[in-house]
Amino acid sequence: MSTYRDLAAPIGSRRAPVLRTVGTRERRSHLTAPRVPTVGIDIGGTKVMAGVVDADGNILEKLRAETPDKSKSPQVVEDTIAELVLDLSDRHDVHAVGIGAAGWVDADRNRVLFAPHLSWRNEPLRDRLAARLSVPVLVDNDANTAAWAEWRFGAGRGEDHLVMITLGTGIGGAILEDGQVKRGKFGVAGEFGHMQVVPGGHRCPCGNRGCWEQYSSGNALVREARELAAADSPVAYGIIEHVKGSIGDITGPMITELAREGDAMCIELLQDIGQWLGVGIANLAAALDPSCFVIGGGVSAADDLLIGPARDAFKRHLTGRGYRPEARITRAQLGPEAGMVGAADLARLVARRFRRAKRRRVERYERFERYTQGRRDRDTA
Repeated sequence: MSTYRDLAAPIGSRRAPVLRTVGTRERRSHLTAPRVPTVGIDIGGTKVMAGVVDADGNILEKLRAETPDKSKSPQVVEDTIAELVLDLSDRHDVHAVGIGAAGWVDADRNRVLFAPHLSWRNEPLRDRLAARLSVPVLVDNDANTAAWAEWRFGAGRGEDHLVMITLGTGIGGAILEDGQVKRGKFGVAGEFGHMQVVPGGHRCPCGNRGCWEQYSSGNALVREARELAAADSPVAYGIIEHVKGSIGDITGPMITELAREGDAMCIELLQDIGQWLGVGIANLAAALDPSCFVIGGGVSAADDLLIGPARDAFKRHLTGRGYRPEARITRAQLGPEAGMVGAADLARLVARRFRRAKRRRVERYERFERYTQGRRDRDTA
C-alpha cells in the first residue's frame, strides 16, 4: 500500500505530515471553517463510499468499494479507505478526511469501540489512518455525520434542536443542539434503537429483549413479512407469489415496492413499523424536547407509508399532548449520501490545521530559496 509520502514531488508541493484532529468538541464554528474540498467516508458492513465534497455540500466526485469477506479484518477496511483517498487526491486538492463509522466511537473520536457489522473492537482508526495519510483525519459515528449533513444542508436546516433517527438494519440516532453534536461523556450517545419498549419482547443482537429496533427497523419489517409468508397466511399470497415461494428472498425494498403497488399486507406492515416509530419518537420528545425529528436510513424510502403512521402514533403517545408544542417530523433529504457529506463537512473544521502547516512549510521553503539564491549571487559577484 502506497502513501502520500511515497509519491515523488518537489519539496514545495509535498503534502503535510500527519496532523492530529480536534478533541471531543468542534472548536471552531462551521461558519469560519475554510471553504476547501474535503473527503467524506461512509463505512458500512459490506461497502466503503468516499466522496470529495465542497463547502456547500456538493459532491464533486464519488467512489465506492466493496469490503471483501464482510470486513473480517480491520486492515481490509483501512486499506480500502486509504486507496480511495489516494485515488481522489490524484484529481482533487484534499485538505482533510472525515469518516462516518457504523459503530461506537469514543469521546476523543479516535477509536471505534465496537461495530456490530465489522470486526472493530477498540480500534484506533483515526491514528492508524493518519499515519498513512498526510491530512487531518476525523472519525465519528455515521448517524452523527448524517445528522450533521441534514442540519447543514438538508431537512434540518434552521433547526436549533434536532434529533435524527436512521432506520436501516437497526436504528441509529444523533442529537444536535445549537450547532453541536451531543456525543455524551463517553461518545456513544444516540443509540436509540436499544431503548426497551417491550419488556421481555423479541431478543435483540445486543443481548437484551424488547429493544425499539426489534419493532421499527428494516430487520423488523422483513422478519414480520417472512413469518407471515412461512405460515402460508392468506394475506401473504401476494409476496409469496412475487418471490416464487422463496421466502428468504423477501427484502425491505421489495416490501416497500409492493406497498406502493397496493399490496394490503405490505401496507399494513409498514403501518405497524410506523406506529412503533411514533411511539419511540414520543419517548424521545419527552426526554429531549427537540424542535424537529429527521427520519433517515433505507427504510425511510417508504415515505408517507411509514412517516404518516409515525406522526399519528406520535400525537397519540406524546406526553402532555394538546398542551405543548409538537416537534416537526420530516423525512431526510440527502438520502444514502448524508453520512459521507456530513463526515466531509465535519472534517472541514480541522482542515485549517493542514492549511496553516502547509503555508508555514511553503514560507520556510521560500525563505530557504531566497537564502540560497543570495549565497549564489554573492559567490558569483
